[in-house]
Amino acid sequence: MRSVNKKWFETIVRYDKTMESGETKKVSETYVVDAITFGEAEECIAGVLASYISGDFDIKNINPAPYSEIFFSDKDTDDKYYRVKLAFITIDEKTQKEKKSKVTYLVQAGSLEQARKNTEEVMNGTMIDYEFVSVTETKILDVFEKENK
Repeated sequence: MRSVNKKWFETIVRYDKTMESGETKKVSETYVVDAITFGEAEECIAGVLASYISGDFDIKNINPAPYSEIFFSDKDTDDKYYRVKLAFITIDEKTQKEKKSKVTYLVQAGSLEQARKNTEEVMNGTMIDYEFVSVTETKILDVFEKENK
């Protein structure tokens, strides 16, 4: 697993897609891009999709992602993205009470169970006590990182 901590934006793109049957259908697809500003996110997704989509497309929505870290898998079977919410467990020094702070990650995996395992693989390398709050499949088709120059 490769963990990448950056500022991410979720983008929704609408275009005419040619289906396997040969008919053309209007579809909306969600992608995640590595960007610092809304403008940079728009430029990035437009540049990437211009080489994949023939014809016009509309960028319908750009939102800051609710996560800053993505866990990437190198397995070909891990072809989906899951939103994993964890609660980090700490003890308040003054009151001695357990305190939970929630953190959301995007995890690449092939199934819900694999998303849990991939998350555990990354988190086992830390000293943080945590528990799973939720694991949900997203509609994200792909994540595009800027090339490191």
